[in-house]
Amino acid sequence: MSAHGGKKAIVAALLANAGIAVAKFVGFLITGSSSMLAESVHSVADTSNQGLLLFGQARANRAATRLHPFGYGRNRYFYSFVVALVLFTLGSMFAIYEGVHKIQHPEDLTSPMVAVVILVIAIGLETFSFLTAVKESRPLKGQAGWWHFIRTSRSPELPVVLLEDTGALVGLVLALGGVGLSMLTGNPVFDGIGTLCIGVLLGIIAVILIIEMKSLLIGEGATEDDEERILAALVDGKQIDRVIHCKTQYLGPEEMLVAAKVAIAPGSDIETVAAAIDEAEARVRAAVPLARVIYLEPDLYRAPAQ
Repeated sequence: MSAHGGKKAIVAALLANAGIAVAKFVGFLITGSSSMLAESVHSVADTSNQGLLLFGQARANRAATRLHPFGYGRNRYFYSFVVALVLFTLGSMFAIYEGVHKIQHPEDLTSPMVAVVILVIAIGLETFSFLTAVKESRPLKGQAGWWHFIRTSRSPELPVVLLEDTGALVGLVLALGGVGLSMLTGNPVFDGIGTLCIGVLLGIIAVILIIEMKSLLIGEGATEDDEERILAALVDGKQIDRVIHCKTQYLGPEEMLVAAKVAIAPGSDIETVAAAIDEAEARVRAAVPLARVIYLEPDLYRAPAQ
C-alpha cells in the first residue's frame, strides 16, 4: 500500500465519521435513544482513530537518527495498535455498559423517526467510506479473500479502516433495528438490546485488530511469496550456489530488512566475492522492491555432519 493510497482511505473515513458523529449526537439529544448514543461514541472513536492513523504516518516519515538507525516506520504499527485499544475501551465497553443499563432501566424514545432518518443517512456516508477503502485495497488484495488480506497485509491502515467501516455499517444496521423494533412494539428494551449488540460487535473487531497489530509491532517477516522471490534472487548458480540461512523483518510497512548467509564458490578472490554480493543485492531489490536494507554474509557451505 502506498502512503498516498492509505491516506486517501483514512481521510475519507475521517470526514465521513466526523459528520456522522455530529448527526448522531443531535439524534440522541432529540430522541434519547441509547443506540444513537452508542453509535455517537462509536463515531467519535472512529474519527479519533483516523486522526491517530494520520499522525502515525507523519511520525513514520521522520529521517533515521543515531538512536533509531532504521528509521521510524514502525510508528504506523504503534498508532494502529493504539487505535485498536481506543476502539475497545471507548467504543465497545461504553456501548456494552449503556446497553445493559437501558435493558435494566428502559426509557421511551422521543421522536424516533429522527433517529431513523439520521441512521439511514449515516449508512450512506459509511458506505462511501467503506467503498473508498475497498477501492484502495483492491490492487493489494489480488486473488486472495478479504480475510486473507487483513491477516497478511504488512500495511496497517487499510485493514484497520476496512474493519472499522465494516463494524460501523453493521453497527448502524443494529442501531436501526433496535430503534425500529422499539417503534413497532412500543417496547424501548429493544433499543438497549441493539446497543448491547453494537458493543459486542465492536469488542470482537477490536480484539482482531489488537492481535494483528501486536504481531506487526513485534516484527513480522516477509510473506511466503516474497520470501521465495528473495531466496531465488540470491542464488545465481555461478558465484552464489545456495542460501545457508536467511531472515527478514519489516522495519515499517514500506521497508524490509533482509539478512542472509550465502555460500560462495570455493577459491573466489575478494573482488569476485564483492561483485557477487553487489549483484545479489541488486537482484533482491529488483524482485522485492521493499527489501531496501540488505546485509549479506559470504561463507563456504559445509554439509552437516551425518
